Amino acid sequence: MAVVLGIDIGTGSLKGMLLDTEKGVLAVRAKGYGVDFPRPDYAEQDPQVWWSAFLDVLSELWGVLRLKKPEAKIAAIGLSGQMHGLVLTDNNREAVRPAILWLDQRSKDQLAEIGREMSEEEMGEIFCNRVSCGFAFPSLLWVRENEPETLEKAAALLCPKDYLRMRLTGKAGAEAVDASSTCLFDTAKRDWAYEVIDRFGLPRRLFPPVGEPMDVAGFVSSACAGETGLPEGIPVVYGSGDQPAQSIGNGVFEEGSLICNLGTGGQISAFVREPRYDRCLRTNTFCHAAGGYTLFGATLCGGKSMRWVKNDVFHMDSYAQADREAAAVPAGSDGAIYLPYLSGERTPHMDPDAKGTFFGLTLRHGRGHFLRAVMEGVAYSLRDCLTLMQELGADAPEVIASGGGAASGVWLQIQADILQKPVRACTVKEQACLGACLLAAVGTGLLPSLTEGRRRFVTMEETSWEPIPAHRAVYDERYGTFQELYRRTKDLMKAK
Repeated sequence: MAVVLGIDIGTGSLKGMLLDTEKGVLAVRAKGYGVDFPRPDYAEQDPQVWWSAFLDVLSELWGVLRLKKPEAKIAAIGLSGQMHGLVLTDNNREAVRPAILWLDQRSKDQLAEIGREMSEEEMGEIFCNRVSCGFAFPSLLWVRENEPETLEKAAALLCPKDYLRMRLTGKAGAEAVDASSTCLFDTAKRDWAYEVIDRFGLPRRLFPPVGEPMDVAGFVSSACAGETGLPEGIPVVYGSGDQPAQSIGNGVFEEGSLICNLGTGGQISAFVREPRYDRCLRTNTFCHAAGGYTLFGATLCGGKSMRWVKNDVFHMDSYAQADREAAAVPAGSDGAIYLPYLSGERTPHMDPDAKGTFFGLTLRHGRGHFLRAVMEGVAYSLRDCLTLMQELGADAPEVIASGGGAASGVWLQIQADILQKPVRACTVKEQACLGACLLAAVGTGLLPSLTEGRRRFVTMEETSWEPIPAHRAVYDERYGTFQELYRRTKDLMKAK
């Protein structure tokens, strides 16, 4: 028996899991935090917030471990984290500014600069992606232009979970999944795109060595041991960006399955063996933690849309209450339609200027209509993603639901109705944490393979949400209106 610690640095919280490699999950704990929006289009977090949250979660997990298995020790540590974000650290391994997150839209001018220097064809060949605001590449150019003194101090470019790993081991490093999400990476070659880095005059010193997610990156340092109470010498694997980590936690690391993940954002994703990508660059293709690649379409404000309408608009006490009110409204929300573009949009529009919209409102619409319209609008956006995935040959007879949105039976039924596929959910709800645990266990030899980890720990709920035939015509009609709304208003959305 061995116990593995998995940590997931999300946008809204840090979660930790203890996994007994024989018996399963021992405990999960979480610590929430906020996103800073200091100016319009900005989205930042202080990396020290992640470290403080880690210390709190670790303290709680230590308590559980001493109570349940006083003789047990943590044998390995795995990591998962929000992707794309820019963390710059100095030679003392301190962050030189707040992290610029994936939600950030400030780098539109830098995005235009990249577009002048690189054709879409070249982006596809090298990155397998269109560069978007919130990716580390344009964010780094923004720092160079607006904060040159910050760039002078910087010694390493990291993604969020890389920062935590550096605090654990004392070593700066990158891994293929998160590095490919920066768009400064040759995705097919699984190494930094040095030709692009040099062309844009970016200092090579910023780009640390790249490992694979299950490789051991280092060991808990004496300094970390003194600060955290973790024993010195515990192996720490490189870990993975959260999207492929939750894929592993859902048991998806072979072709033929689809995941619908609703966290702060939302994605429809599939594992592919080769770096397949949309030639119009409306999807994303990044390295996968199990080898191969992950192909997905992304909406930026999935769960965040629901959190916004619940907390900031209606000041409601609970998601359970929101579910009850949304469930009381008929499919199609009596004509109310929501475009979930509160922070711009990725798939299929790749438009940082896209705006959130409510349409079709009348005096008969109440709070429940708004709540259900938000759920439906996010699901329509996910249907946009699914359509492109199917065009690229990635499909499956059912969808595996993941993330916080999978806790809502109402939303799961809406997804089944709008995507027109049965939806199932995994019994372990923190799939990115489980994926981080499995990466650490396999990478350190505590488990023989991810396949064995899936056999032991990945099981599905007995309940399956089936599409309701009577809802199909309603949602097909509303979906057509949803698509037309963006087409007719996208130019207006660019107005300041």
